[in-house]
Amino acid sequence: MSKSFERYQKRKLISSYFSVVLSIALVLFLLGALGLLVINTKKLADHFKEQVAITVFLKDTAKEVEINQLQKSLAMAEYTKSATYVSKDEAAESHSQEIGENFLEFLGYNPLQNSIDVHLNAGYVATDSIQKIADYLAKKEYVADIAYDKPLITLLNENVKRMSFWILIASGVFTIIAVLLINSSIRLSVYSKRFIIKTMQMVGATKRFIRRPFIWNSIKLGMVGALVAMIAMGGVLYYVNVKMPQLSLFSEPITLIGLFLGIFVIGIIITWISTYIATQRFLNLRTDDLYY
Repeated sequence: MSKSFERYQKRKLISSYFSVVLSIALVLFLLGALGLLVINTKKLADHFKEQVAITVFLKDTAKEVEINQLQKSLAMAEYTKSATYVSKDEAAESHSQEIGENFLEFLGYNPLQNSIDVHLNAGYVATDSIQKIADYLAKKEYVADIAYDKPLITLLNENVKRMSFWILIASGVFTIIAVLLINSSIRLSVYSKRFIIKTMQMVGATKRFIRRPFIWNSIKLGMVGALVAMIAMGGVLYYVNVKMPQLSLFSEPITLIGLFLGIFVIGIIITWISTYIATQRFLNLRTDDLYY
């Protein structure tokens, strides 16, 4: 009978530890995922910004040497991500594929112009910066026109600012929720041992002596939960990097290491503080209050 009761108690203890570790790991994983999102918000925003292109249309009278010089100068400019020359024949073929029919057969000639598609570095994708670049290029005699989607650029920058603001707000709110959830799990774990705490106190054990094993045990659970969360974060990070390699998620290893260490430290600190507060509460309660 006693062995059966001991096995029951052991299973109950393991189940309790498992639920605490799982709740800590889940909360820290979500917190870490949000941290990854915050870190990579700029990368994601830059990725979308660099898809915006300025199209430099060239006059038919433009010489090949002028076109080559312009393309090279644009490619070497500090504001340029890439500069690609598109001939009028290539543009016609691309346009025909988009509309599903050969419009040259109806017109009898190619009305399109040779052009250079310039993708800018993210820092220069702003209305003022692009306008300055466009004005500079428009002064060249062999440039016919400069085209870019001004409303799209304005909307993109506004959405990036709005997204960054709300991500910061969400980060703050979720951090508070994470602390409360972990604190709740730790309190429930300590609550189940409230009579042991009071018994130790009644036989003369000091508060510090009583708190020490509870705090150390909770710290170990926090460390295990943090490790589980870090492994899950690593798996998600690897998966996203495979699916979207253009984001270069592993290009800043020091930042990622800092985030993972931060999650590990947060797991330890929150469990330590939560256990300290929970044990202190039960140490200060009267014996009769333990039943409520």
